[in-house]
Amino acid sequence: MNPRALLYSFSPKPNIVPPDISATKRSFGADNPRHQPPFRFRERIRNREQYCCFVRVSSGGGGNRRSGKVFADVKSVDKFEKGLDKVVSGKEDLEVESAAEVSWLQEFPKRWVIVVLCFSAFLLCNMDRVNMSIAILPMSAEYNWNPATVGLIQSSFFWGYLLTQIAGGIWADTVGGKQVLAFGVIWWSIATILTPVAAKIGLPFLLVVRAFMGIGEGVAMPAMNNILSKWIPVAERSRSLALVYSGMYLGSVTGLAFSPFLIHQFGWPSVFYSFGSLGTVWFALWISKETCDLQPKAHSSPLEDPELRPAEKKLILASSISKEPVKQIPWKLILSKAPVWALIVSHFCHNWGTFILLTWMPTYYNQVLKFNLTESGLFCVLPWLTMAFSANLGGWIADTLVSKGVSVTRVRKIMQTIGFLGPAFFLTQLSHINSPAMAVLCMACSQGTDAFSQSGLYSNHQDIAPRYSGVLLGMSNTAGVLAGVFGTASTGYILQHGSWDDVFKVSVGLYLVGTVVWNLFSTGEKIID
Repeated sequence: MNPRALLYSFSPKPNIVPPDISATKRSFGADNPRHQPPFRFRERIRNREQYCCFVRVSSGGGGNRRSGKVFADVKSVDKFEKGLDKVVSGKEDLEVESAAEVSWLQEFPKRWVIVVLCFSAFLLCNMDRVNMSIAILPMSAEYNWNPATVGLIQSSFFWGYLLTQIAGGIWADTVGGKQVLAFGVIWWSIATILTPVAAKIGLPFLLVVRAFMGIGEGVAMPAMNNILSKWIPVAERSRSLALVYSGMYLGSVTGLAFSPFLIHQFGWPSVFYSFGSLGTVWFALWISKETCDLQPKAHSSPLEDPELRPAEKKLILASSISKEPVKQIPWKLILSKAPVWALIVSHFCHNWGTFILLTWMPTYYNQVLKFNLTESGLFCVLPWLTMAFSANLGGWIADTLVSKGVSVTRVRKIMQTIGFLGPAFFLTQLSHINSPAMAVLCMACSQGTDAFSQSGLYSNHQDIAPRYSGVLLGMSNTAGVLAGVFGTASTGYILQHGSWDDVFKVSVGLYLVGTVVWNLFSTGEKIID
């Protein structure tokens, strides 16, 4: 069959008499009609209005090869052939690209493209967040800040972060997660770049800029949760969320590893300038224009994506919720459910310990273990690497258990119990350890078991209220942010009047409270339609 006939077979043609395609056939080979190379043709329908064909052309005897692509309206054979003439000219043999030669990126599931883009956004999120925990050491020496002031600066990020949790969830559930996540990345990137300027002007300006940065990062988690609730089937939920959240851990690794080098080579302001500028690169990919051979841009839901293959769309929609936009949030119904409050309380208990380790770990290594700035940054990397590995391991275990028939409720309780009791155990061992190497190992084990929470409470929002997952995450993460604000600020106060042992005892106590509340009141079943 020649290309004209094949193209016509895919064209919408109601009430149209098929043209006579047998009389005139075009040859794309050499002048000699007997020299006709094997002709392979692979079509791809881009959407209902446009046809896209990948072609590869080789010269008659020179062995030169070049390739291109042709677009044409599916209703117009002439446009297709005119476009083909631009690729094929002279005495050349035409070979249309076979299915096996199509770029692997085009065959990669679109839902996992979305997951990878969210992963990269969260990578940048924590890179821009943890750089202050390293830069604060030379900054406090330069500006003569005491521990209480350092704690105030570290906690100022959470002021803005707190404000946009619920608002970001409402915005994502009503407008769509794509726009909200794009706004967040650009906003916090600009605030990161402005941080050195604000510090030089004065402490109040620095506090405001750090709060502004928190505003941008505050919408990221609700927006991501909204996007994945629409794109990811239940059987892949734990793995996808674990991968996205491991982006945060690897962002901490990257930030803590590169910040000391940048500070020594170019000064502490370079950390904020370089990390903040990366957000524009991500933004360009997120909104990149769709083409036939490049990665398509992101969409808030699979129903909005014209490029999504029918088989993948069917897979996603078969196990997902209604994609009708949320017009009204049933606040009274949400707040009346015990599992919602279990999620909120558990999130608070979990984040108290997590945020203390995130913001104060370099200081602990520097003051208690006597590591220098570079060593503090490098040793801080190990616990976050452990978290990245453990989060994905936990996601794989959780999805495997669900696929084998274990109830979602039981899986969530098992994973979150590990996420609470593991860190509690290892933090209690720090007071009995004198070796810096063993202390670092305990920190790594503590945060490694903490990462199992990604398959516990962090996956539970989509379980119990999938349509309102953005709002629900905003609610529970508001409690988590309050834990970050109070925990980070109170750690500075405790260290002025007590010791690191006192800091860890508070975290352990909250881990135990969270374990009890979670196992008594949480569920993995949908409770809100």
